[in-house]
Amino acid sequence: MTSIALPEHPWLLPGELVVPAEPERARPRRTTRDWVVDSLAFLISLLWVLFATVDGLSPNPEAAVPLPHDWMVGVDALIGLVCCGLLWLRRRWPLGLAVLTLPLSLFSLAAAIPLLILYFTVVVHRRTAVAIAITAAGLVCNLVFSWTRPDPKWPYWLTVAWGVVITLAVLAWGMFVRARRQLIVSLRERAERAEAEQQLRVAQARHLERTRIAREMHDVLAHRISLLSLHAGALEFRPDAPADEVGRAAGVIRASAHAALQDLREVIGVLRAEGDATGDAPEPPQPTLADLPALVDESRTAGVRVNVSDSVARPEEVPAALGRAAYRIVQEGLTNARKHAAGAAVTVDVAGGPGTGLTVAIANRWPVGAPVGGTLPGAGTGLVGISERVTLAGGRLAYGRDDTGDFRLAAWLPWPA
Repeated sequence: MTSIALPEHPWLLPGELVVPAEPERARPRRTTRDWVVDSLAFLISLLWVLFATVDGLSPNPEAAVPLPHDWMVGVDALIGLVCCGLLWLRRRWPLGLAVLTLPLSLFSLAAAIPLLILYFTVVVHRRTAVAIAITAAGLVCNLVFSWTRPDPKWPYWLTVAWGVVITLAVLAWGMFVRARRQLIVSLRERAERAEAEQQLRVAQARHLERTRIAREMHDVLAHRISLLSLHAGALEFRPDAPADEVGRAAGVIRASAHAALQDLREVIGVLRAEGDATGDAPEPPQPTLADLPALVDESRTAGVRVNVSDSVARPEEVPAALGRAAYRIVQEGLTNARKHAAGAAVTVDVAGGPGTGLTVAIANRWPVGAPVGGTLPGAGTGLVGISERVTLAGGRLAYGRDDTGDFRLAAWLPWPA
């Protein structure tokens, strides 16, 4: 499951844009912003109904030619009040209310503003084809309204033109609001999809790294266990062997078992990939701590300035799994330096000994500006694999900018005495 951060003030957003959506509801819940907008729309419509009614009852109305009977003004006001009440339902049935009230636009002046708000709601919440159809019907009604309720000061064609301008302005405004909301929804879906894909890449990188570690450990564990079997078989075959030979064989068995257990720590919980082909070519020998100089020389040949500080006590006694993990950490640090800090000097520090653990640190200056030719692309999963390797080895890993502003990748790996 992905988790997108909630907006800081969700009450300021329309109900359609509030995250997360409520799947059990057929329509979004009104937010505080929606209640404020609906209240303002209702209040403005009421004021318009009041103005149209008072103007219609006056001897010289400003908005339209006076109706022949006062009761017609009262009926028009009642129609306007009903349309004001329908505004509270416009979010649930925008198209149905617009079609139902469209005939009222042929003659009702008091309902003009509520009907215009209903039309705007249709444009925002329905497809463009539906909005265009309602717009065309509204323009036809505008022709009839300008004839049945002409303006006392303007000619017929100017009244029609003014109605067309208002209708098209509301159409453009509603389409803009709809397009903006669709863009926000699209960006949110894209962010959710990108986060899901990133989580998938991290999971795949973790799985691949665990599988690779399992394959590396296979040869080491097979070697240890074969030694155990060999010496145990010798003791079984010669139970009357001299005590010193039995002691030496027991010592080899103990040392091999201890080393095998140390190697096994790295593969606890690691599942080997299913369905491996039996005819795969054998993997090349895995690197150890003794291969670090060759790795550094490769980077120096590529033009990277690398300074190495090696203060490992008894490096010949470094376990193979421990040396391989240190090699991979240095390899990842140099690779990241080449990718993201081209031209910067890199410092590699390797220190430790039996009982104190092995510390590996790679640091480089933080790049200033964009390097010439751009940076090499990366999936961001290299550090995920290194973190998995260090965790399985029982160590600790830290990376990021230090107090001096340099980027530092540091790991501590246990090295039993």
